[in-house]
Amino acid sequence: MKIFKLRKIVQTASTLLHNGYFGFLTTGNIYTGPLKSYCAPGLNCYSCPAALFSCPLGGIQQLMISLRVFPFEQILKITFYLLGTLLIFGLLLGRFICGWLCPFGLLQDLLYKIPFPKRSLDLPYRLQRYLKHLFLFLFTLLFPALFLTEIGYGILWFCKYLCPVGTIEAGFFNFPLRPELTQLIGSVFLIKSIILIAIVVLCLIDIRFFCKNLCPLGLIYGFFNRISLFQLRWVEKSCNACTLCEKVCPMSLKIPKELNSVECIRCLNCLEMCPTKAIHLEKTFQYLPQRYQINLSVEVIRGERRRKI
Repeated sequence: MKIFKLRKIVQTASTLLHNGYFGFLTTGNIYTGPLKSYCAPGLNCYSCPAALFSCPLGGIQQLMISLRVFPFEQILKITFYLLGTLLIFGLLLGRFICGWLCPFGLLQDLLYKIPFPKRSLDLPYRLQRYLKHLFLFLFTLLFPALFLTEIGYGILWFCKYLCPVGTIEAGFFNFPLRPELTQLIGSVFLIKSIILIAIVVLCLIDIRFFCKNLCPLGLIYGFFNRISLFQLRWVEKSCNACTLCEKVCPMSLKIPKELNSVECIRCLNCLEMCPTKAIHLEKTFQYLPQRYQINLSVEVIRGERRRKI
């Protein structure tokens, strides 16, 4: 159980690092110092009173808004910075960030520990696979660039209308500090609050529901999983097909088929619980296609082995 305990420590430390500004307790304002120019790896709202860094998704939306407003040279600088940041995070860690560093990932893990009816809410495969793509390409990229307000500036569509992290951190966390904000509550915030409640309930029922089905930032990091520094390897000869790895996977992955897929958050539950140590974590930037052409799950392997007996 060493990895489980280590992961909780790292998750907690990362959350405190993302939200390490306590000056808001005396000033009542968010942090606007030099660190806010940099993106943190996890999903964490810029407008949270305690946030020290910017959110990568917010940065992407700001870039898309700026395409029709800022001069080309400035757009180029912002683009290089954002792409460089995502490349560094993605190539070094991939969705390791989701499993170990994201504050909202920690919140989902804690929510699932609350006593509540549990079940796996498996959406239809195509819907589960492409809903995150919809949120990424429409609400994070396309809509901010296309639609302008009456003052000629765009809207952070994902942040404003959908993001549950923003609702908690920029909304509910700010109300005690600035009660006058409650007078500005409108239909958009009420709708976002309903979305937040729905996501919280779904995370109580199904572990990491938001990560599995909705998070566009996780999707971006997932694109790097097969070329990132940390990769998982399955050793067939060591596997006894007990299926324990699949049972403890919060993302409901088929192992080894989806071990390094876009959906794997590198939580290492499978590695920790494997009784025969058939799953290993390796450090390599190599793209090894033979690992990603395994079209089997341990459930299928167990069935085949039983038929041979």
